[in-house]
Amino acid sequence: MIDLSVLPLFFTTIFFLAISPGPDLLLLSSYSSSKGFMAGVMVSIGVLLAGVVQTSLVAFGLGELMMAMPIIALGVKLVGAAYLTYIGLKMLLTWYKSVANHEQNQALQSDDEMSFKTIKISSFSLINKGLLNNLLNPKALLFFSLFLPQFTHDGSDLTIQILILGLILSLFVFLINLAFSFTFSQLGRFLGKKLTLGQHIDGILGVIFLGLAARLATSK
Repeated sequence: MIDLSVLPLFFTTIFFLAISPGPDLLLLSSYSSSKGFMAGVMVSIGVLLAGVVQTSLVAFGLGELMMAMPIIALGVKLVGAAYLTYIGLKMLLTWYKSVANHEQNQALQSDDEMSFKTIKISSFSLINKGLLNNLLNPKALLFFSLFLPQFTHDGSDLTIQILILGLILSLFVFLINLAFSFTFSQLGRFLGKKLTLGQHIDGILGVIFLGLAARLATSK
């Protein structure tokens, strides 16, 4: 079992980790502000699942393997950058088609119906984006590998301790992300009344994804 005396420091550290700017927060804020609270929730679930996967990988030694063999981390990074580039280009293409056919796509639907339809169609896609944006960033896995063992002790099985601490971290960050999702969704709703972004949302998100890809590919 974990040492309960380390939890205050553990929670303090992961709180500042959760609120610090990074690829996950950028992705979360973009979707929450542009597509609403539930979009942010779906992205947050994806990040949560990535945290669970990374915890398991660290507990069973992959993190140490990546540190011992940097070529593995490089491969993961390049795959992640390629995936983000693909998503960014796809969204830019969607934006271009939307603008080109704007007058033909003036279907009248209520806000509630549109919101339900969007969530129903895109929930899996949003979860997948949150999952892969985090999972294909080798820095996240290396962080788990370096961070979690600092709060373990020699009194019991190390693997169990890492699994418990990683799960606590992932759930705590998930709750913080839900709060961010609500905040950014309200901000997006307010700005949406002031600005006419509408059909340009996909274009903005496409540029953000390309920026994330460039950041990941050039990071050391």
